[in-house]
Amino acid sequence: MSADSGVDERLRRWRMVLGGGSADGTGCRLSGHDAAMDGALSALYGKDKGKGGSRSAGLGASAPSVARWLGDIRTYFPSSVVQVMQRDAIDRLGLSALLLEPEMLEAVEADVHLVGTLLSLNKVMPETTKETARAVVRKVVADIEQRLATRTRATLTGALDRSARINRPRHQDIDWDRTIRANLKNYLPEYGTVVPERLIGYGRASQSVKKEVVLCIDQSGSMAASVVYASVFGAVLASMRSIATRLVVFDTAVVDLTDQLEDPVDVLFGTQLGGGTDINRALAYCQSQITRPADTVVVLISDLYEGGIRDEMLKRVAAMKASGVQFVALLALSDEGAPAYDREHAAALAALGAPAFACTPDLFPDVMAAAIEKRPLPIPDMTLPQ
Repeated sequence: MSADSGVDERLRRWRMVLGGGSADGTGCRLSGHDAAMDGALSALYGKDKGKGGSRSAGLGASAPSVARWLGDIRTYFPSSVVQVMQRDAIDRLGLSALLLEPEMLEAVEADVHLVGTLLSLNKVMPETTKETARAVVRKVVADIEQRLATRTRATLTGALDRSARINRPRHQDIDWDRTIRANLKNYLPEYGTVVPERLIGYGRASQSVKKEVVLCIDQSGSMAASVVYASVFGAVLASMRSIATRLVVFDTAVVDLTDQLEDPVDVLFGTQLGGGTDINRALAYCQSQITRPADTVVVLISDLYEGGIRDEMLKRVAAMKASGVQFVALLALSDEGAPAYDREHAAALAALGAPAFACTPDLFPDVMAAAIEKRPLPIPDMTLPQ
């Protein structure tokens, strides 16, 4: 590449970044593919030159024009960039209502964030759009299941096996860490070894129910991605015979969606994103459903902004833990880190031995395995937002 061509390429890139206009200083003209890309970007991120520099409404007001724009950006940009631009278009240009049009839904790049938007519009969605919306949601759910289901089942099956400890194990089932600790009194210094008088091993989980899991999910608007992932995980857990799974969603009301767990799409369309939050009421319901506390894991997924009775909420958590329940508090179940959350409530839960942290979908199986085995949770080493 010549020096001149290198300079031209840098100018072209700066022109794409700056967006054109007399102030960009590049003097670079775009044509062909570059001009089309620039047009797609300007429709979303361009600004009027008038007073106040307000955003332009370059996508127009009709679903067909937006659908054409969506087709353009899928042509010019990779999938990850398309998803970001879609979210920005919905936020910056107020296009949520246009998602109620089937032709637009058929043009979008489906992802977790789009599912959250569709679920928030569920109650106002016309019948002509609902089947298309369900198809979009089903595609995202299927992609998530394909990525996470196999590892989740394998991880939790191993945890269930190890949680059933026995004292006459086969050699391959011996838990050497626990066996050594149990036999330290039998240490023979002259031989430098421990005599394993008592063997402790892992049992093999049978097909009967070994553990009960209650997923308690905050369905306020900020938790949309968490609701999607939790619904998929709920369906995966429900497919395991050794785990009895209950899924509860809440805002100021509490809804038990356990009977819909066979199809996470039905679960998602049974939620109602937005509204207030009453964690205490939700935990009261979950507590009433627990019959085997020593074999139960309760997972609260919430940003902890409590609209109910704070002290009662904390008393319920303390009571469940005292009865033997393994209590897990997740600020989010998504790839986006922790949302804004109530730090005072998080600190209060931590004081009760239930630290609250953000969890990625990839980490969730390990968190559940640790809870099932009653081990310390693998809390990620990250700095959470203030």
